[in-house]
Amino acid sequence: MAWYDEDSWLTAAFAPKLSTIVITILVAFLLPVLAHLFLYRKTVSTALPTFLLIGPSGGGKTALLTLAERKAVVPTHTSTSPLAIETQLPEDYTPSSAHYRSAGDPSYERARRLLLLDTPGHGKLRHYATKQLIESKNVRGIIFVVDAASVAEEVGLSEAAEYLHDVLLALQKRYTGAKTSKGPKEIPVLIAANKMDLFTALPPHLVEIQLEKAISEVRKNRAKGLKDSGVALGGEDEELEEEREWLGEGGEGSFKFRQMEEVGTGVIVKAGNVLGADGTDVKGWWEWVADQL
Repeated sequence: MAWYDEDSWLTAAFAPKLSTIVITILVAFLLPVLAHLFLYRKTVSTALPTFLLIGPSGGGKTALLTLAERKAVVPTHTSTSPLAIETQLPEDYTPSSAHYRSAGDPSYERARRLLLLDTPGHGKLRHYATKQLIESKNVRGIIFVVDAASVAEEVGLSEAAEYLHDVLLALQKRYTGAKTSKGPKEIPVLIAANKMDLFTALPPHLVEIQLEKAISEVRKNRAKGLKDSGVALGGEDEELEEEREWLGEGGEGSFKFRQMEEVGTGVIVKAGNVLGADGTDVKGWWEWVADQL
């Protein structure tokens, strides 16, 4: 049967038949709708920007997560497993990518959506956080929550500095180990100095100074440990030398957070408090999150 015959499929497709018209209308209207639903659901489920809540136990990570979810302060307990919630920026904050969009634009509302992932702060459970740093496809930023009163004491400062050192070193290795010259996407770090309502809490600039000094000490102690290990083994072998990657500018001198900018990681300290007699004050933290969206 030739294509121009009256009974051919091509002739039937262009013939003014009711069935042909109905099928054409259904395809014209349903195909875009189905394509939109498929692409929209796939994008939402895989590309929601994620912010990691990291820090020592007792810093206030879970309290901040609960505040973001319920818009109210409630009692919390120490978490032993990761907990993720989907939330939105508060109404008073505008994502940096949506400054020129109207409030009624659907894309504006989507730009305000984010995922907060709370990770346990106990030393034996911090692998949940490091795993997220390795698999950081949608991680837009890290919020390192620290008790501003505890860093005024040696024990609290040492714990926070060691954890923060490991987080920053993981981000540095992520940058230096990139397989392309462009490098991976930047993951900025916010050090959320929490519990500022306490009398013993250090102001943010002193929190920054104390953490930088303590991280320098951590780096020094670990360098000495590696050196002693090399001596015990009869000299520093090539494998030990390759594994030694110092945080910052080659591990020399004092560590400063600004050194992390060279490896695509900006670090900033902002004060706030989730709980307190004077109420909640996390404005600076939400402003930082809005700048990353």
